[in-house]
Amino acid sequence: MKSKRAFQVLVFVGFLYVVMVSLEVPFVFRNGLSVVSEEGFNDVVSRPFVLESEEELEEKEAPIRPFNLPRKVLNQSLHFKDFEILSRLNFDSIVVNTSSKDGFLGIQKSALEAFQVGKKFWVELNSGKVEIFSEKKVSNRTESCPHSISLSGFEFNEKGKIMVIPCGLALGSHVTLVGKPREAHPERNPQIALVKEGQYVMVSQFMMELQGLKTVDGEDPPRILHFNPRLKGDWSGKPVIEQNTCYRMQWGTGSRCEGWKSRADEETVDGQVKCEKWIRDDDNHSEESKTTWWLNRLIGRTKKVTVDWPYPFAEEKLFVLTLTAGLEGYHVSVDGRHITSFPYRTGFALEDATGLSLNGDIDVDSIFAASLPTSHPSFAPQRLLDMSNRWKAPDVPDGPVEMFIGILSAGNHFAERMAVRKSWMQHKLIKSSNVVARFFVALNGRKEVNVELKKEAEFFGDIVIVPYMDNYDLVVLKTVAICEYGVRIAAAKYIMKCDDDTFVRVDAVIKEASKVASDRSLYIGNINYYHKPLRYGKWAVTYEEWPEEDYPPYANGPGYILSSDIANFIVSEFEKNKLRLFKMEDVSMGMWVEQFNSSRPVEYIHSLKYCQHGCIGDYYTAHYQSPRQMMCMWNKLQQHGKPLCCNMR
Repeated sequence: MKSKRAFQVLVFVGFLYVVMVSLEVPFVFRNGLSVVSEEGFNDVVSRPFVLESEEELEEKEAPIRPFNLPRKVLNQSLHFKDFEILSRLNFDSIVVNTSSKDGFLGIQKSALEAFQVGKKFWVELNSGKVEIFSEKKVSNRTESCPHSISLSGFEFNEKGKIMVIPCGLALGSHVTLVGKPREAHPERNPQIALVKEGQYVMVSQFMMELQGLKTVDGEDPPRILHFNPRLKGDWSGKPVIEQNTCYRMQWGTGSRCEGWKSRADEETVDGQVKCEKWIRDDDNHSEESKTTWWLNRLIGRTKKVTVDWPYPFAEEKLFVLTLTAGLEGYHVSVDGRHITSFPYRTGFALEDATGLSLNGDIDVDSIFAASLPTSHPSFAPQRLLDMSNRWKAPDVPDGPVEMFIGILSAGNHFAERMAVRKSWMQHKLIKSSNVVARFFVALNGRKEVNVELKKEAEFFGDIVIVPYMDNYDLVVLKTVAICEYGVRIAAAKYIMKCDDDTFVRVDAVIKEASKVASDRSLYIGNINYYHKPLRYGKWAVTYEEWPEEDYPPYANGPGYILSSDIANFIVSEFEKNKLRLFKMEDVSMGMWVEQFNSSRPVEYIHSLKYCQHGCIGDYYTAHYQSPRQMMCMWNKLQQHGKPLCCNMR
């Protein structure tokens, strides 16, 4: 009986052994700085890992070495799937300091509001309530994206004085308006004119606006272009045209055309001046100049004579206005003559302009929009993404890595991300997890884009969603998220930031970083010294935002590298609500590095090979590369074994 029981125990132990072997359960014991694995060898990690040659860069697997930044415990409130694709940057630490007197207060408020809206979008996205559009639905709904739209004045008024443009605008799209300004009327509104009690001013003005989708209940939709001709009633007492943008109820810097032609040294928009000249009461020109011009032509004089024209709008007079979307901005012509051009403001895309509204002292005869995109941008992922397992990202290894690369991207940049996956993200260092690369994307105003983005993130495993509503002025939050992921998830020695239109030579940038002693803090890139803030134009910075005459040294945003101690400092300061946020991401990094440098020396390394504009020979990074150029550069790198540019359009 005893022998039978012993035999049964022996059989059970044997069966258990077979099960454990078949399931490949590892027996791992950690002791000090050594790892004893199931293969039976000690991997000693007491010495820092140093890359000696390009051959080692290509062949070596990710090293296991000590790291002084412990990993943060997972947030138990998140599901594991959410943890994989959602940034763990703590936005709840943002506190608006109302005592602040500078531009820091504005960006703090914007960041907090964008996070609150993003949180709402993310909860809704995870609930599955947002409809997912399939390719089949797209093919059956082509009529929802018409090539042109035509409305009579009556139809326009019936629709609430808004013309819906379902799929937004595209390059070359144009809107033609036939209308008539009304006769001036008495106005006592103090917002228009400062008048004493019982007085009034005569006002005639109208507002044409390209609007985006409303993102927050209780707020007006964003105004992508606000075109406001003031025939009478402006504070200047002269007819003017004012143009501007408005996001989250905050107006940008206005552009006023007052009858003077733009200065010769002022930037143009697609070669057109921002403001054309018209006849004013206070200059020396009159209608006679046109007569003089014809007379000079008749008698053969070749002297150039400037022809002036009256203000393009007149009370009770019909006009034909055409608004065109160019490469660099919007262009407005009236009765066939160019009047104004307005450069695109950062943060707005052509596809965001999903409506045109008209209000004020105007009677609309008809509106016609043409050359519109025939497919919805939200459907683009179905044609741009290659859902093959070949392009999936390797998992983040258990041990620390040599470099983490955070790639800034936008929700609808499906083509750009796919081109990066198929090109430099195929480098052996990334495929072997010696280097880890991830895209950092915020939430888009279009809910359908977020649905596709989440699907893309779950499939490829290379997207980190930073849960706030995307806005150019808040790109800096993605950079902080890159630092957080680099030091706490990847435990990387170096953290690199680049854009999704930047081609990166992975081996070259690591080789440059490894030249600096491992115990030194470093900041590598195309560094600007004594760079002055622009006070006007597309990149204008007010004195409230930055009162000093020079920025601190900073590396251009398309590609730069930090040591992990600097990145850890940035995350720590952010969580303490002490990190100064600035709307220009690369300048912000320069500020933070300078602050860190005050307590521990930082080695600044400048190289023009981190190309800011385009590509140069023997580049480390190349900026402004289209998806087609990305693939071309990767193919050349593989075929010729050296960096060659693909300067194509």
